[in-house]
Order: sequence, then structure tokens, then C-alpha cells
Amino acid sequence: MYDHLLRPLLFRLDPETAHELSLSALQLAARMGPANPLRQTLPSSPRTVMGLDFPNPVGLAAGLDKNGDCIDGLAALGFGFLEIGTVTPRPQPGNSRPRLFRLPEAGAIINRMGFNNAGVEHLVGRVRQAHYRGILGINIGKNLTTPVDRALEDYRAGLRAVYPHASYVTLNVSSPNTPGLRSLQFGAQLDGLLAGLMRERDKLIGEHGRRVPLALKVAPDMDAEDIKALAAALIRHGVDAVIATNTTASRDGVEGLKHAEEAGGLSGRPLFARSTDVVARLAEALQGRLPIIACGGIFSGADAVAKLEAGASLVQIYTGFIYRGPALLAEIGQAVAALGRP
Repeated sequence: MYDHLLRPLLFRLDPETAHELSLSALQLAARMGPANPLRQTLPSSPRTVMGLDFPNPVGLAAGLDKNGDCIDGLAALGFGFLEIGTVTPRPQPGNSRPRLFRLPEAGAIINRMGFNNAGVEHLVGRVRQAHYRGILGINIGKNLTTPVDRALEDYRAGLRAVYPHASYVTLNVSSPNTPGLRSLQFGAQLDGLLAGLMRERDKLIGEHGRRVPLALKVAPDMDAEDIKALAAALIRHGVDAVIATNTTASRDGVEGLKHAEEAGGLSGRPLFARSTDVVARLAEALQGRLPIIACGGIFSGADAVAKLEAGASLVQIYTGFIYRGPALLAEIGQAVAALGRP
């Protein structure tokens, strides 16, 4: 139904309008409970990652539900876990529209949303209202107006706000749409950020009596030496997981297509090989010291299996979900279950 009816209708609309309508429709359908026509259950394929028990390894990537407005609607589709955000301490409008572009010939999307969100207080309120009790990741970032050299203040504020409500928290330092943000992936800036947040997490463990894992989401646009240095920093600071990867600044695979020259991060099929290579290089550098969550260009069950075989423990989808709908989850669930191993 999605391929032949819903997607053609949605793709006639402005991408951001279609996105907002889809989330509203999913949340409305969730109110139907067992009668929800979109409701599905993926095959059981449990695994324990970051000390958390996942019913299956198929997750929703951050960015699709920035404000936590559609938690129950998305959960009904069978995801093994959801990641909402990116959320910043203070509300911000993001970049001006248009800021989201489809490249259907390539199965790709370019976005320059700019961390548009209603702020962390709004998101926490939505989480409290949701009925979902599965694994919920919350992705945090810094506000545009916060200088990079004061980024730790924003990440610390975000961590404190979401900590009681998250199964795990992701630190987004890899969006290409916030100037200077990606510099936080490297060297002294990364060390300072991680050290500060680990100290903050230690305080929160004492306050709340529970240890919430921290993951770092990284960009695909790193060379081999950058990846080795990043892996060493993750191990050194005791980060619980790494998410590979965010969108790319590259335009490989979309040259000459309409919208290909728009500013922003590219996601979808053209990112698959690049992001999978980062997963493999991280796996080699980390040697099992912490798990990898793979994201980038997954459009089929075979794509998801390739990410797992490259060294990932879990996968996340976003652009493939927009192009293929709930059927993609079912296909990945079947493919992963057929592996017969965690």
C-alpha cells in the first residue's frame, strides 16, 4: 500500500510538509490500539547491547521525530528501539525553508534542517505522555547560538534534562548543518567534551540510581587516521557505543541530479558504502571494546545484514524508511532473524 498509494501521494507534497503529515497520521493511527492498520511485530531477534535488552536490532535513527511527538505511532511499526531528537537545550527554528530535498533517482535526501526543535522541555513532556515502554534513545546537541568552545555547557544541560527519561543518550557532534559542530569529533575538543560529560554522568548516576549509556554519533567524512584516533578516544573515556554514521557532505553518487548542489547533509543509498566502510574501520580499531550502531543507506534486509557483518551490533534506518515505509522494517526483521545469531 505504501509503495503504490501512500508514497506517490506524499511525494507530490513539499518534503517537510509530507514529513509532518506522516508523523501526525502515524500518531493518530496509534490511538486505535490493536486496530491500528499499520501495526506490525518483527520476528524476535533479541540481543543485549550497552547493557540494554533489545527485542530486535532494528532502530529508528534520530532526526525523523525531533520533538518526540510520534513515539507511540513509530513504536507500533515494530522497531526494536527508537531514537528521538536531535534536541537542544533551548528551542530553535533551524534554517529557513526549503531545507529538505528529495533525490528520488538516487534514493537520497539532502537536508539542512539545522537542529530545528521545540527544546528539551517540550521533548521531555512528550516522552512523559507516551505509552511506549521500549528502549528509547534521546539524541542531544548544542544550540546554534552557543559557541563551539562552550558546547559542553549545552550538552551537559541536555544530558541532565533527558537523563531520567532515556534508555541511552546520544551525543550528536556530527551534523554538517551547525557551523563548527564537527570539530568536536577531533583532538582536544573531543577529549574535553567527553571528559566533561562523563563527569556529569557520574553525578547523575548518584542522583538517579541508574547508569544511562552514552553513545557518540559520528560523521562518515573521516579518513583512516581520524577513525583510529576517534576509536582511541571512545575507549579512553568509556563511551558506551558509537553510531556510524550521520549524513555526508560528499555528493558522490548524485552528481548532476536536481537538488544535488543544495547545501546540507546527504543521506540514503549513496551513503551506504561510505558509512559501511566507517563501520568496518571502527570495528577493526575498537576490537570489541564497545558496540557500533550502524546507520546510513539501509534500503533492504541485505543492506542491514551487511552492516552487521561489517561489525555493527544494531542498525538504524531513516531515509530508507521514508522511501520504503513499514515494509522495510519487516524485510530487515526477517533477514536478521534468518541469521540465527545475535
